[in-house]
Amino acid sequence: MIDVLVVDDDTRVAEINAAYVAKVPGFRASRLAHSAAEALAALERAPVDLVLLDHYLPDETGLQLVSRLRQRGVQTDVIMVTAARDIATVQAAMRQGALQYLVKPFTFAGLRHKLEGYAALHRAFEGGGQAEQSEVDRIFGALGSAGAGPAELPKGHSTATADRVRSVLRTADEALSAQDVARQAGLSRQTAQRYLKLLERAGRVRLSLKYGETGRPEHRYLWV
Repeated sequence: MIDVLVVDDDTRVAEINAAYVAKVPGFRASRLAHSAAEALAALERAPVDLVLLDHYLPDETGLQLVSRLRQRGVQTDVIMVTAARDIATVQAAMRQGALQYLVKPFTFAGLRHKLEGYAALHRAFEGGGQAEQSEVDRIFGALGSAGAGPAELPKGHSTATADRVRSVLRTADEALSAQDVARQAGLSRQTAQRYLKLLERAGRVRLSLKYGETGRPEHRYLWV
């Protein structure tokens, strides 16, 4: 599980964001904080993998908190979740190492895509060792691919259908064929194939070929 600290001065917003985090498989909102001081104390008691951080806090800004964390050697990953949308703040967040920046107000789908991108990045780092250029490119592209949210689906495609296909793939223990996905999602094979191609182009699934004794190789899809 990826442990998340949710930091927001509005207690209701913090609870909503924590509930959103809990809905994404593989994540849990282990703690909430409503000020920079509370967040710092929480991180000193026990580390987390990721901080969802508001910029406007009552005692100091979120970016000031990030600066203090780095000075203390705390390298916890940070995703800014804030109403601050001026370019100067966005640029400062990038320079201080924020991995993503989500502007309020946002939907659950918007946060989910950021978290899924982070999870892909988290998995890429788990193995350690050396990386070829292709692996480096995949690591740097992991967060960027999270931007392809439901709102960016091509015309004629349904967010609900895309979510059904994604859910089947994410919970599968092995690569699936288009027919497997169609059966589990309750779709026609042609419909499943259309959405699988979209996910492949977005870098969310890996395509492999399974060769049988006769006929053409079967396309199989694995969530990455």
